[in-house]
Amino acid sequence: MKFKGYMPDYIFENTSNITPQFLSQNNINCLFLDADGTLGRHKKLEAADGVMEWIDLMHKNGVKLIITSNNFKKRVSAFAAVVNLPYVCFSAKPTPWGFFRAKVKMKIKFKNTLVVGDQLFTDVLGAHIVGMKAAMVLPVYHEEGFGFDIKRGFEQKYIDRYLKENGEFL
Repeated sequence: MKFKGYMPDYIFENTSNITPQFLSQNNINCLFLDADGTLGRHKKLEAADGVMEWIDLMHKNGVKLIITSNNFKKRVSAFAAVVNLPYVCFSAKPTPWGFFRAKVKMKIKFKNTLVVGDQLFTDVLGAHIVGMKAAMVLPVYHEEGFGFDIKRGFEQKYIDRYLKENGEFL
């Protein structure tokens, strides 16, 4: 557990806990948002509880939002239409390519952008590769399967370390 690229800068219990005040205090005016596990469930075309109200609050406070997902266009475009957000699909996180595409699309600077996602291997590591800060959110549901169990077990070590250093989730 020595690789700092996996360590999130912040961990929120859920996406809706990210407030305009927190973003303002940290000079953040744009969020790159993962879709599945962060804003909604895999394979479902509905936002998680409270997400639509949170998106509205972010827009009212001038925060730019874009979905950056590793999923394919068919899935991402359909979900983005439900939550009414622009998107970049097949982001290939943790590589920087999707983030660069989102940066151009949104006309923003990385230094004022926070990546928000539920996975250390993709969202958090990808943000750190390009020098952005990363916020991990706890997944909106528990995925089933051996691969997910291994991944979440690894991530739990970083979550525990974050809690030890910070005391609680934001």
